[in-house]
Amino acid sequence: MSITKIVVTGGPCGGKTTALTRIQTALSHLGYTVLVVPETATALISGGVAPWTCGSNEEYQKCQMKMQLQKERVFEQAAATMPNNKIVIVCDRGELDNRAYMTDEEFAHVLDYLGMNEAELRDGYDAVFHLVTAAKGAEEFYTLENNGARYETVEQARELDDKFIEAWTGHPHFRVIDNRSDFEGKLRQLIREITYFLGELAPYEMERKFLIEYPDLEWLDSLPNCQKVPIVQYYLRSDPDREIRIRQRGQSGEAIFTFTEKAIEGTHKHLVRQRRLTEREYEMLLLQADPKMRCIEKTRYCLTYEGQYFEIDVFPCWDDQAIAEIELSNEETPVAFPPQIKVIREVTGDPTYRNAVIASKPKGATH
Repeated sequence: MSITKIVVTGGPCGGKTTALTRIQTALSHLGYTVLVVPETATALISGGVAPWTCGSNEEYQKCQMKMQLQKERVFEQAAATMPNNKIVIVCDRGELDNRAYMTDEEFAHVLDYLGMNEAELRDGYDAVFHLVTAAKGAEEFYTLENNGARYETVEQARELDDKFIEAWTGHPHFRVIDNRSDFEGKLRQLIREITYFLGELAPYEMERKFLIEYPDLEWLDSLPNCQKVPIVQYYLRSDPDREIRIRQRGQSGEAIFTFTEKAIEGTHKHLVRQRRLTEREYEMLLLQADPKMRCIEKTRYCLTYEGQYFEIDVFPCWDDQAIAEIELSNEETPVAFPPQIKVIREVTGDPTYRNAVIASKPKGATH
């Protein structure tokens, strides 16, 4: 059985309600059982539980996030009993959407109350898809009339949209669906992104990789739309046409552990299987590490820019260059780098810059 949990989020008037119906229809036709976790805030506020009725916004957020966690767990429990071997749980907003409505201090208090950390909440979903508000690029369609709970001005909608993007930046699979096409085109792009992620119709990963000059780390650290994530990964013994790795993503105490197996076909990688590990399972699998491959340690900067999601890997053994990757649903999609990122050249098909090849080099080797 394969149970995948995704989030559909977005700014005000981004098309989320219509998109959820379209997702159900499209995935059902592909043989999936689709379960939709309703938006928690709507249920609470319509029932009289709101930031302005509770003792404080922080107390309201505690209630909402606790209820949201419990709802998702119930859906996961129910999904595990269903006969279909392909199940997708679609969450109408996820836990980190609430981050946009809190101060840093409030958010820290809520995390303490839940007994969880930000990485656990963010990476508890397999993928996140953000629908950009119509207030960015489709202003003529921005309206308050089709949602009685919507009150934001165009400018406020843009600011809130930015906050949602900032909250989810750092997730391993985060996609931003903008308004470059009409609304129907926007929905088709969303469905394409979801089906590509699920491994339907196209390769799971279509990466473009670039060798860049060593980035300004202070600049990256200063950006609200950039998240720094330490990564440690080991490669396990496998066949030449397979790549099997285990990864610790995050720091001790807040780390997420994953097992990933990919089939390598030319320059593309196809996901064979991926699952979350407990720390104990991760430690046991370390015993199967390939002795010919060294551990890869790197700092990943996840950056959203112009609707695209970059992963910039900085290796401790390099002081003059780094690797920037972007996953695309279409190889022909143009890539727009921030002007502060200086591209040396594209290395998409160059095996020299694969992590597995870097891991095979002697410790201390640079280029």
